[in-house]
Amino acid sequence: MLQEFKEFALRGNVVDMAVGIMIGAAFSTIVKSLVDDIIMPPVGVLAGGVDFSNLFVALKGGDYQSLAQAREAGAPTLNIGVFINNVISFLIVAFVLFMVIKAMNTLRRRQEEAPATEPPPSREVQLLEDIRNALVKREP
Repeated sequence: MLQEFKEFALRGNVVDMAVGIMIGAAFSTIVKSLVDDIIMPPVGVLAGGVDFSNLFVALKGGDYQSLAQAREAGAPTLNIGVFINNVISFLIVAFVLFMVIKAMNTLRRRQEEAPATEPPPSREVQLLEDIRNALVKREP
């Protein structure tokens, strides 16, 4: 059983998948930073100075200046801004994955369109082969 697990774990697909997951996790961090630190501040300014990361609704009332204060007080909240940030992060990841898959499909189509058979030999090569074959037949 241990040998079978070792064969499974060291199979190329599993290793490739593990590498993909690790790269995906690192990419997720980059996308989160892109959304939180680059995209949302200008969007917030355009929306009238709204800080989307602090856009929330306290469900049991109460007046909290920030989401951190509400969480510290243990108040249940609807975190609308966090949800908006996550939706934008998802859209960016989905778009990047779409572009990667599109590039892979383009490369695959190019490989499929490439001639699978070797082109026929030139006229000179055909004549040389005929001469060789004729000489082989003449020898006793």
